[in-house]
Amino acid sequence: MIETLFGLITSVGFASGHRFVVGHWESSPIGPFADVMWADPEGHRVLVASPSAAEFVTSIYPFEDVRPWEVGVETNAHHAVVTAGDLRLAYLFSKWAVLFPPRPRWITATAENWISRLLLGVQTLGISSTGTVEWYRARSLRWITSASASLNGTDLGPMSQVDRPLSFGFTDPPRRPSQVKLRVDLKS
Repeated sequence: MIETLFGLITSVGFASGHRFVVGHWESSPIGPFADVMWADPEGHRVLVASPSAAEFVTSIYPFEDVRPWEVGVETNAHHAVVTAGDLRLAYLFSKWAVLFPPRPRWITATAENWISRLLLGVQTLGISSTGTVEWYRARSLRWITSASASLNGTDLGPMSQVDRPLSFGFTDPPRRPSQVKLRVDLKS
């Protein structure tokens, strides 16, 4: 059985070594939700999500730590603020977006996977460590133009590239901070 999510994935790094991937899902098998996948400077992987979202996400990806915090996302056309417990992220994204037409999974698995690896260093088809097959079908891509983050009120430094592997799933996001609108198909 194929399950589908529609939404946004935003990835950004900071000079302190903290790296984040924010999922803001308008629809999923469990309904709308937001989550934060977070790698600290030592590479410790943390999932921040409500208990129901955490159960869903950890059935696909492993983490060393799960923080059962509600994740709030306030967004408009070019700005978003993410809050969860003692974590706060804010980012601006470019006004323009590269748009991609809808396409079947077989294109995502072949030509799109090859082109995405070549241009962005990412894969669009893969298998998670729990055995879930995933097709990532981007609908648009925007670059993050500026970002800030704080943890317990401590600033995490200026925005930087996502320069080290996050190891959340079968692929890492682009090195350059970005926001991707996409459809994800999952097959367990």
